[in-house]
Amino acid sequence: MKAVLSKVVGGPETLVIEDVPVPTPGKGQVLVQVKACGVNYPDVLIIQDMYQFKPPRPFSPGGEVAGIVSAVGEGVAHVKPGDRVLASTGNGGMAEYCLAAAHGVMPIPEGMPFEEAAAFLMTYGTSYYAIKDRGDPKPGEKLLVLGAAGGVGIAAVELGKAMGLEVIAACSSQEKVDFCLSKGADKGLVYERELDRDGQKKFSEDIKAISGGGVDIIYDGVGGNYAEPAVRAMNWEGRFLVIGFPAGIPKLPLNLTLLKSCDVRGVFWGAAVARDPKAHQQNVKELFDLYKAGKIRPHVSNTYPMEQAADAIRELQDRKAQGKVVVTM
Repeated sequence: MKAVLSKVVGGPETLVIEDVPVPTPGKGQVLVQVKACGVNYPDVLIIQDMYQFKPPRPFSPGGEVAGIVSAVGEGVAHVKPGDRVLASTGNGGMAEYCLAAAHGVMPIPEGMPFEEAAAFLMTYGTSYYAIKDRGDPKPGEKLLVLGAAGGVGIAAVELGKAMGLEVIAACSSQEKVDFCLSKGADKGLVYERELDRDGQKKFSEDIKAISGGGVDIIYDGVGGNYAEPAVRAMNWEGRFLVIGFPAGIPKLPLNLTLLKSCDVRGVFWGAAVARDPKAHQQNVKELFDLYKAGKIRPHVSNTYPMEQAADAIRELQDRKAQGKVVVTM
């Protein structure tokens, strides 16, 4: 089979495509014939050895796939060869076949395209866990989404609306804001791609102005110099959700949390899934129900063939994605 491989530490340009043996599923594993692989920001990091997990090389990036079950290992009973599934793999997904732990494999709804299935679980799973389980949302509260046009960001916009929140989408361009408004955001805000101290002050004032005084939940998928001004625009007892850091790891003056009696809450969805798989299964069931009801639907903005997988990862690295990018096999 063909696979996209990271053989040396580096950016997308270091990836190669080579023939490798088709793996054999062991106990508790499922072999999936991959039809589509969702691209996520961890793929940008993992090939540079900047992610929490550093698999031994050579490895294939790609943490979520959709395809057809090819074979199952000992002890696997909930799926069988021929089933249409999505799977969380951590890595290994940008290949014609990949292995997944059985607990990370689940059947997809009838009629769900493989491209949408591959763009579903990590973005909606992360954002649902973030807002529902870590954000403690109450209907009518104000949710600010930073980096709202990206994969997890636009999922947060849709889910926030489905939960009865007032959603404010913050993006780096008006084009991205318009996209978020088309996906259900109530209001939109453009921020500068680079923020100095004056820019931070303006950004905080802009958030307060557009929200009518402040926001209750902040979904920060950007980090960098955007975190502090966002917290300065937080309402009393607000919740700041730490999602990711494409703009860098922020530094936050803790006196702000005292003055606003607000919380800073980490969101590590992958670890939460491993620690409480039953809660994860319930969340996925609820997400599929929202999908069937037409309240959420992955927006696949670009698809790339396997031969252009490096370009797909580069699109996320350059922060150009609107919605989800998918590699097809």
